[in-house]
Amino acid sequence: MPLKTKLTEALGIKYPVIQGGMHYVGYAEMAAAVSNAGGLGVITALTVAQPPKGKEALREEIQKCRKLTDKPFGVNITLLPVGVPPDYEGIIQVLVEEGIKVVETAGRNPEQVIKTLKSHGMFVIHKCVAVRHAQTAARMGADFIS
Repeated sequence: MPLKTKLTEALGIKYPVIQGGMHYVGYAEMAAAVSNAGGLGVITALTVAQPPKGKEALREEIQKCRKLTDKPFGVNITLLPVGVPPDYEGIIQVLVEEGIKVVETAGRNPEQVIKTLKSHGMFVIHKCVAVRHAQTAARMGADFIS
């Protein structure tokens, strides 16, 4: 029996279950399986968008997921505190071009990323570990907190 919540209605899913981004396992097959079961499957961008293909590998993974499910799925962008940051601009470009509607963010301050994603009409779910981080993400415009 489907559950109706603000989350399920906004995202078009049957159950309020989100497969958060998981490094090294968040591929199309897992995301599609979760989505096909009624939750929101999530591809982990930083796992997929690695050299040598980079952002184009993410595009291929999104297209693969679309072949495995006709249900909604999202993409996770983890904002890492690293010396050489991943190609976040390229990742977001692929999400826009591929028409992704749901993005889960996690990690560092998501303000600029949230603004960019929201300007393209995407739903943003920010993964938090503390109430104060959730409150900040909500003020920044995140649609949902996990």
